[in-house]
Amino acid sequence: MQKPGRAERTALIATGAAQGQARLYLTHVTAQIEVMLWLKAFHVIFVVTWFAGLFYLPRLFVYHVEASESVVRERLKIMQRRLLMITHVGGMLAVAFGTALMVWWLLNAPAYLHSGLWFHLKLALVACLIAYHCLLVRMVRQFATDSFSRSSRWLRIFNEIPALLLIGIVVLVVVKPL
Repeated sequence: MQKPGRAERTALIATGAAQGQARLYLTHVTAQIEVMLWLKAFHVIFVVTWFAGLFYLPRLFVYHVEASESVVRERLKIMQRRLLMITHVGGMLAVAFGTALMVWWLLNAPAYLHSGLWFHLKLALVACLIAYHCLLVRMVRQFATDSFSRSSRWLRIFNEIPALLLIGIVVLVVVKPL
């Protein structure tokens, strides 16, 4: 076997450099994708936390409206206040990680978010969730001052709103029908 000539050695060196650059690029892309996956994981974790509060607070309200003993109502007020705090944390972190995820997509693959109406509709449904959360805050305050006047039946129906919003959001994000 003969030694490679100068031109062949130069080609081999260039090929090696190109492979090194390709490896470096792939390492960078892989790191970027890992960042996105971590953002997505934490977004989902805090969405679940947020929804736990959005689902359970109205249930506590039903128990409160149906409670006849003042001791039980006072205990439910404490539970409502504490759960609301956890719900605030979940909601704020879900929105923060969702915003970070959106920025990641805008910087790395903006066409993904503009590939239909799905993302804009998702944001509209998230705005509805935030409005629902604000209504829960108002209701906790009304229960704290014993000024809530709705029935348990109304609360049971009201409690279905986040489930419907969740279904819409999941279908939009996973299926992207629009």
